[in-house]
Amino acid sequence: MILTLDCVQEAQPGLQWQALFQKAWPFYKPWFLSEGPMARRGYLSSYTQLDHYMPELIPLYNTLVALAGGGDTEARFLSMYCPPAYLAGCSQLAVQGSDNFLIRNYDYSPTLLEGNFLCTHWLKPVMGMSDCAWGLLDGINGDGLAISLAFGGRKVMGEGFGIPIILRYVLETCSNTAQAVQRLQHIPSHMAYNLTLIDAAGIAATVYLSPENPPLVKDTVYAANQQEVIDWPYYAKISGTEERHAALSHMAREPAEPREAIVHHFLQKPLYCQNYHQNFGTLYTVLYDTLQRTAHLYWPDDIQITQSLHQFYPHKQTLHLAALRRRTSLYK
Repeated sequence: MILTLDCVQEAQPGLQWQALFQKAWPFYKPWFLSEGPMARRGYLSSYTQLDHYMPELIPLYNTLVALAGGGDTEARFLSMYCPPAYLAGCSQLAVQGSDNFLIRNYDYSPTLLEGNFLCTHWLKPVMGMSDCAWGLLDGINGDGLAISLAFGGRKVMGEGFGIPIILRYVLETCSNTAQAVQRLQHIPSHMAYNLTLIDAAGIAATVYLSPENPPLVKDTVYAANQQEVIDWPYYAKISGTEERHAALSHMAREPAEPREAIVHHFLQKPLYCQNYHQNFGTLYTVLYDTLQRTAHLYWPDDIQITQSLHQFYPHKQTLHLAALRRRTSLYK
C-alpha cells in the first residue's frame, strides 16, 4: 500500500501539466472507455454542455485539450460530462470561529489516487488535490474559499458532470460560500455527492447534490457518505458511514476544540480507516486554513506536509500506508 504524493506548482497550464496528463492517461483512458466508447457522450454534446454550464472554463479547457494531444477521446474525457461511476468514502468538517478551516479524510484505493497536489493560477490562485487531470477532490482558492467532496451513498446516475470539475469550477469562479452555493444550484451532477464549504468569513454550508433532485443546502458543517437517509445499505456498511457521521456530529455539537485535537480525531477510528482491501482506506487528511490560505496534509506517525498559496514548495512524499500505526476509537 504505497502512496506517492507530488506537490506541483505551475501558474498556467504548460509542460508540467502536460507531463502529469501523459503519466495518468494510460490509467484514465481504460476507465473512461470501460463501458465502451459509445457509452460516453460525443465531443460536440460534451463541449456544448461545458460551455453552457461553466463557460468561464472554456478557454482553459481548449488549452488543456491541446496539451493533451487534441484527440477526440481526450477531449471528451476532459469535459467530464457524464463520466463512468465514481465512488469514494470521505469524512469532512468545517470549523467556524477564530480559527476557520475545513478538514477532511479522503478514503479510496491507493492505486486509484492521482497523487498530485496542484498549485495553479488559472482563473484564480487555487491549490488542492487533483483528480481527472484538472478536477479537484478538495481545495482552497486565493479568496479563502475551501471545499471538499464526499460521495452521497446512492446508486443513482444521470445526466451531469463528474464532481471533480464542479469543485474546480467553484474555486476558479467563486469568492465565498454564498456565491458557491448559488452556482451549485445550476450545475448538474451525474451522481450523488455531499459538498462542504467554508469561506474566509467563516460562513459554512453543506450541499447535497443528486442527478434527479434539486441541490439541497444544509446548515450542517459536516458530511460523510449519506444524505437524508441510508439509501444503499451495503455501501453504508463497508464504508462505515453511520459511525463516521455520528463522530462528526458529535464533534460539531461539542464546544470548539483546539485545531490539534480535531486533527487528532481525524487520525483515529472511526474517521481514520485502513480498509484498503475494499478501497475505503484513508489516503490523506487535509486541513485548509481559510484565513492563512494554507493546506496541511497529515498522516499518522506525525507525518505532515504544509503548503501555502503565498509560498508553495514543490515536494514529493512516499508513504507506506499499511505500515502507519493504527489508532483506537475515541467514540464508544
